[in-house]
Amino acid sequence: MKIETKVAKFDEPLYLESGRILESYELIYETYGELNEDKSNVIVVCHALAGSHHAAGRYADEAKPGWWDKLIGDGKAIDTTKYFVICSNNIGSTFGSTNALSIDPSTNKEYRLKFPILTISDIVKAQINLYKSLGIEKAKAVVGGSMGGMQALCYSIEFPDFAEQVFALATTAYTRPWAIAINKIAIESIRHDPVFKDGFYDKDDLEAQGLPGLAIGRMAGLIAYLSPNLFNKKFGRDYARTDGLYELFGRFEVERYLEYNAYSFPKIFDPLSYLYICKTMNIFDAGRNEDTLENSFQKVNCKLHLISFSDDMLFFPDEMEEIRDIMEKIGKGDQVTYKMIESESGHDSFLVEVEKFDEYIIDLLENK
Repeated sequence: MKIETKVAKFDEPLYLESGRILESYELIYETYGELNEDKSNVIVVCHALAGSHHAAGRYADEAKPGWWDKLIGDGKAIDTTKYFVICSNNIGSTFGSTNALSIDPSTNKEYRLKFPILTISDIVKAQINLYKSLGIEKAKAVVGGSMGGMQALCYSIEFPDFAEQVFALATTAYTRPWAIAINKIAIESIRHDPVFKDGFYDKDDLEAQGLPGLAIGRMAGLIAYLSPNLFNKKFGRDYARTDGLYELFGRFEVERYLEYNAYSFPKIFDPLSYLYICKTMNIFDAGRNEDTLENSFQKVNCKLHLISFSDDMLFFPDEMEEIRDIMEKIGKGDQVTYKMIESESGHDSFLVEVEKFDEYIIDLLENK
């Protein structure tokens, strides 16, 4: 599989939903496969909160491949021998696109807490500008899960003629109080961590020491991303072999798992980016700029494919069923499909249980 990583720089302003302006910005993106002559084989992939542009394949020094490598590649469901796949790092994220630690051209200083609040619409608008700069006016499909699914829905509503098909997995039409509450734990933990220094932390210190507040917030996320059944199956009541049962801070294996995964996270993910992305997800509402969700989904021209997961405890299946019901109510039932996957890995099932839905995606892509 041919993989290329590039950076696109935009000097024209990006007008944001908040009324703020990014005078200039950069997007780092990765492509897989070959673009055909008439540019008709494009598939856009959108990433989730902690994801990046590196969706598939493996660099020479990498221990793990890209985050959706099970789905994307030669001979896989999103087959890079047929399709030209693009995944860009969202603006606001921590992996190379313009974010809170970028330089504000008006001050020549890092934005930090002066970075503008972004919406899903802003992120998608920046991506559309990228594709236009590449001469790509249409895509065969847009595919995304979780926050990437929010972007996929945004494409279907705000750019209804861009994609023939839109696949939204493990997502929602608007963020409910439960998900906002999970994000609140992270927000408060980061804000009140002394190491955060009100947003003026030293980046080198974080790389060396981490940020306990972000780690604690990440623990809350990990609990919501998985499921009680998975925790029972994976850990049971096993106790860490190195710890004593009657030590005050002795740990069950599930505690050790949370520590290991959470405390390594701040060394690779910037806390300001985490705060801004949580805000972006919290304020997402596909009906925000219309009177009702029905009015928003009335704009959909593409085939909209919704895939939920039975034990998803972040965006529950009935949240996606609501989108299907709205499409049917407004007379667009022939444009929507819905499938619930019987899953065992919670919200993260869209990443790790690909074998349960990859053939379904192949069928929809090839027999739309």
